[in-house]
Amino acid sequence: MGCFLPATELNWLNYELIKLWPYVNEAGSELIKASVEPTLDQYKTVFLTSLKFSKLTLGTVAPQFTGISIVEDGENGITMELEVQWDGNPNIVLDIKTKLGVSLPIQVKNIGFTGVFRIIFKPLVDVLPCFGAVCYSLREKKQMDFTLKVVGGDISTIPGLYTAVEETIRDAIEDSLTWPVRKVVPILPGDYSDLEMKPVGILEVKLVQAKDLTNKDIIGKSDPFAIVYVRPLRDRTKTSKTINNELHPIWNEHYEFIVEDVSTQYVTVKIYDDEGLQPPELIGCAQFPLKDLQPGKVKDVWLKLVKDLEVQRDTKYRGQVHLELLYIPFGMANGFTNPFAKAMFSMTSLEKAMKSGTDGNENTDLEKKATSLQRKRDVIVRGVLSVTVIGAEDLPQMDLMGKADPYVVLHMKKADIKYKTRVVNETLNPGWNQTFDFVVEDGLHDMLLLVVYDHDTFGKDFIGRCILTLTRVIIEVEYEDSFPLEGAKSGCLNLRLKWTPQPIYRDS
Repeated sequence: MGCFLPATELNWLNYELIKLWPYVNEAGSELIKASVEPTLDQYKTVFLTSLKFSKLTLGTVAPQFTGISIVEDGENGITMELEVQWDGNPNIVLDIKTKLGVSLPIQVKNIGFTGVFRIIFKPLVDVLPCFGAVCYSLREKKQMDFTLKVVGGDISTIPGLYTAVEETIRDAIEDSLTWPVRKVVPILPGDYSDLEMKPVGILEVKLVQAKDLTNKDIIGKSDPFAIVYVRPLRDRTKTSKTINNELHPIWNEHYEFIVEDVSTQYVTVKIYDDEGLQPPELIGCAQFPLKDLQPGKVKDVWLKLVKDLEVQRDTKYRGQVHLELLYIPFGMANGFTNPFAKAMFSMTSLEKAMKSGTDGNENTDLEKKATSLQRKRDVIVRGVLSVTVIGAEDLPQMDLMGKADPYVVLHMKKADIKYKTRVVNETLNPGWNQTFDFVVEDGLHDMLLLVVYDHDTFGKDFIGRCILTLTRVIIEVEYEDSFPLEGAKSGCLNLRLKWTPQPIYRDS
């Protein structure tokens, strides 16, 4: 990668852009309106029913190039990256319609933008203009500020409207212009499909739980739900169920996302408080870079929630979200098989009837519908989970003598199977070395809850807990690890887990 040239050496380029800007403004305004308006409509939130431009001009202030870098890609192509700063005075007015039946003109004002655009000239050829196509993308968005104002009114009079419109604009720009999305403009006749964005792998995401969420309700507790995505396209965004009146929700939901560029993309989680008929209120959000994942290995992460992913000045603690991530590139070597990718389920009566009605013609519409139904069914992963509770370390003191009488309750949530270890008296470092077997019918969606209690003459006292999904043990078959106790000042639980898969038989 080349170094950016300083702005002082780009004065000539900025001077030429100022002279050309009236023409660029006219052509660019029409181009943006034609291409961005459908994108805005696609990204509008559930609170909005319509979002269109009524006015759009880029104004009289031209952007400034503040840096330029050129990368030669051998004889194949040239990549140029331009750092652009724009404090513009555009005239942009959006016509907004909400689900409440309100229609408003909203002006986008005080735009401040700094970013790096990537331009690729590829392939290089021997005839003018010496390249076959131009590919452009916003490689990095360093700053994007703007304000919204209702023309002739106050946008704050409708709760949640400002946030809904702002998120729509930001998401549309993020996913319609930002790398790995890129626009390819053919210059010479030819096939330029290699420049287009293509899927490179699958990201399996397990939304496990969250803890210590900020309470947004005056009476009672928040009703949290999560939105998860790699790209904020509506048909690629997953929404969890709502957990009512809970600041430590457990979802244990599994999602699958297409990945186009593992080196630059993130998985994003936004947690909201469900407000019923009113727009949901953001509790916090978090991101994790896909480049930090090892292909074929489960990554277990707790992410701290922040108010804004772009502005990192937020220091308030808003809670944490727990994810399990597994990235599988297409054509992954070493014989790796994703156990969650195979549709291991039995056909329903409807699907059988549709299949039998095809009379052997595999290309009929009924057959296609049956195949489509099968793809949409959940994956079923069955097996036996063997859990060895080896011991615990550094448990907190629970009695006047500075000791505890700990034992562990193991609970397979979906199967609703429970076991209990023996009580080990007067110790903070108990050893159990007991093994328990669970027959699991749905390994993808079940989870194991282990709660450590202090045995007491008059009952039991909670010490701490561990919540484990079965993703890692299904992938690795067997492993041993130490797990910190949630809800405890100290302590961890040492476990050995082993997975024995059971065969799945399809109905004939």
